[in-house]
Amino acid sequence: MFPLARNLLLALFLMACATPCLAERADREKPIQLDADQVTINDAQKISTFMGGVKLTQGTLQLLGDKVVVTETKDGFTLATVYGRVASFRQKREGLNEYVEGSGERIVYDTRTETVDFYNQARVRRDLDDVRGEHISYSVKTEIFQVSGSGDSESNTAPKRVRAVLQSKIKKSTPSALPGETAAPTK
Repeated sequence: MFPLARNLLLALFLMACATPCLAERADREKPIQLDADQVTINDAQKISTFMGGVKLTQGTLQLLGDKVVVTETKDGFTLATVYGRVASFRQKREGLNEYVEGSGERIVYDTRTETVDFYNQARVRRDLDDVRGEHISYSVKTEIFQVSGSGDSESNTAPKRVRAVLQSKIKKSTPSALPGETAAPTK
């Protein structure tokens, strides 16, 4: 099967299995806070570079890495690129006591599109579901993620595989009676 077709089928499968819920809506309205060992700010170009144990927080959204480059666009949106041997992402899900967590060597968070992209050894976990690939694009708005096995489409190497563990959303319960019958008491 062609790599594009395989990735498309996997994306459709993941969307069908996804539970319909949203990331914490109030996060969008909160300020972005950064904590680091050092910072270089270029007001003319609206670029700030944070180095050393960087922690970016916006409400329940949290990004951690060795280096974070924050660029503010002309219309006020923010693009944050997080670098690290293992850069990480975490955000609470709307109305649930659960979090979406992800990691990669590079993470790009775009406040305009409300997306988080994970690159190189990328991984996203939601509840008991776990997806891995070389590039994962995650929509904070819809909680839909797309996974690709290859980070570089121009490479002559064979595409890497995508791995996913998707848990059943059906809750186990005691056997019930057929319609019109009463359940037999258990001993």
